[in-house]
Amino acid sequence: MSNNPSDSNDSRDPERQITFKYEKLRAIGSGILETASVTFLLLIAVRHFDAGPTAKALVAASTSIGFLLSPIAVNLVERLGIRTAQAAAALALLSGLGFLVTTIFPSLALFVVGGVLGVSANSISLPLVTHMLQENYPGSLLGRLFSRTVMIRIAVAALFSELAGRALTGQLEYYQFLMAIFFLSSLYSAYCLSRCPSQVIARGPARNPFSGMRFIRTDRVFRRTLICWMLMGFANVMMVPLRIEYIANPSYGLSLSVSEIALLTGVIPNISRFIFSPFWGALFDRINFFMLRISINVGFAIGILSFFTSDSWPGLILGAVLFGLSNAGGDIAGNLWVTKFAPPEKVAEYMGVHTFFMGVRGIVAPFTGFYLAQELTLASLGLISAAMIGLATLLLVPEYCTEKERRAAQNGTV
Repeated sequence: MSNNPSDSNDSRDPERQITFKYEKLRAIGSGILETASVTFLLLIAVRHFDAGPTAKALVAASTSIGFLLSPIAVNLVERLGIRTAQAAAALALLSGLGFLVTTIFPSLALFVVGGVLGVSANSISLPLVTHMLQENYPGSLLGRLFSRTVMIRIAVAALFSELAGRALTGQLEYYQFLMAIFFLSSLYSAYCLSRCPSQVIARGPARNPFSGMRFIRTDRVFRRTLICWMLMGFANVMMVPLRIEYIANPSYGLSLSVSEIALLTGVIPNISRFIFSPFWGALFDRINFFMLRISINVGFAIGILSFFTSDSWPGLILGAVLFGLSNAGGDIAGNLWVTKFAPPEKVAEYMGVHTFFMGVRGIVAPFTGFYLAQELTLASLGLISAAMIGLATLLLVPEYCTEKERRAAQNGTV
């Protein structure tokens, strides 16, 4: 059997081959766009505009705003009978419009509005893309095929973070050139998505956009996993934007250069993600999902403690490496986990529920983090965050044991 998952078994399947081809190409644009939400939009808000906590929190929450709106998008796409890839392409064009606004108008208000639109429009499409991948990739290879495209995205994000960080060091007033690159990357992503094969979402009985919430009531494992993900995600998302605040704001005593900030928030984490992405992709296809999630959680907790309780380069680098390692697993688990639980025709709806709650915590958590940072030290916030992740992990242990016993019974070992 080939070592390349794209060539194994039904490698002549045209839908899979075309999807894999254009997803690899789209990963280039996605890698560039990722740096907008992870590093540069917030950095520009802090350093160039000297934005207040509300503006910074809005920028930090832009991905989550999109997640919050994703169930509405899924419902609308289902009702209009639009193919999932084409709908995602339209959202990428909307993202480009947002970045075009930030390119043309050099004001804080329009920078925030355009940046939020640019990032959130991309995140709205996540359930649609997941549904498309589930249709076109075989379940036994889903994690590995997805991880291959993620590796390209990560490599591009790391390289672009380094180059853009160096280019903007000492001259953030030229940030609009960076925004123009994000605009062009959105257009490129829209083209790649438009070339992917996809189907319309099977239309069920007339329902409101949030009818997928019924699965929380009817699916116990889904409900418990969402609760645990809410705790872990809130703790993690609360601290992500504070990474830039911690090393960019002079009041914390570090005040690193733009290139050093890009190194710690973009380059090092992405190198770590790149190295470990195929590892997590293979694990997703092969091991108990709850063990996978527990392992990722532990990495996040240790990484947060290392980063925010240190004011030296070794501690900051260790925190950046562990953040990247855990994010590599989070990329796989966060995008694909519902395929382990949902019926194939319900993947978009299940994912819409998941992304909605990602949006809820992603909007509340940055505001909570920025405002608590005015009352507590970031080291104290890091400890609180790690404790929340620890609690979420403990809540998953019973599910891991139950799933392990179920599989053992199926194999006739109990």
